Amino acid sequence: MTENTPLPIPERALAVGAHPDDIEFGAGGTLAAWAQAGCEVTMVVMTDGSKGSWDPKTDPVELAELRAREQKAAAKHLGASEVVFLGHPDGVFEYTLEVRAEVARLVRIHRPDVMFSHDPWALYEIHPDHRATGWAAVDGALAARDPLFFPEQKLEPHRPDSLLLWRPAQADYWEDVGGTLDQKIAALLAHQSQHHTSMRDAGAAFEERVRDWAAEQGQTVDLAAAEAFKRLEL
Repeated sequence: MTENTPLPIPERALAVGAHPDDIEFGAGGTLAAWAQAGCEVTMVVMTDGSKGSWDPKTDPVELAELRAREQKAAAKHLGASEVVFLGHPDGVFEYTLEVRAEVARLVRIHRPDVMFSHDPWALYEIHPDHRATGWAAVDGALAARDPLFFPEQKLEPHRPDSLLLWRPAQADYWEDVGGTLDQKIAALLAHQSQHHTSMRDAGAAFEERVRDWAAEQGQTVDLAAAEAFKRLEL
């Protein structure tokens, strides 16, 4: 069994996802557990989710509005304090210096002890928004700690203690989500527009897949249900 020492429950956590529902898939159980323990959880959604439908007749503007409402409902299931929508166009989001500054600014404002995001080094990640968001989170966190990056923001620098990357190329940290798996599933199901897309027809089979995935991740560290991450120190 791999040794795994849990982090202390942080006072503040900041999760950065590419689309509505990404954070829930990657770290929903962990965030719910930490929120229950008193952590202030902020969720940041990079894109508007306006391409998240397989129906060509879908109105992208209406879909973006719907996905924002769903994200807010999902955040309540996790106990998150705030959702920040950056509103970049879905599917064509590109990582730029301006985006790095955006993330650094949020880190300096919210001052998280721990950050979460996509692993930009993950093998065969096919979604460009996921890759771009991961790089923005890693580079933005690094920039936020050093005062000579983006001094025009006129904000005090801040160094998060850890950055946890979900769906990692190589996991080296696990969080026990046995007590909050139901909340994770409820948060995912709040994204009703995705029941026939990313969830592949939500229902009993979907819930079973989420539970099986959590059990599989937990096996390495002898946990009944876990979320796996790559942990980086900043």
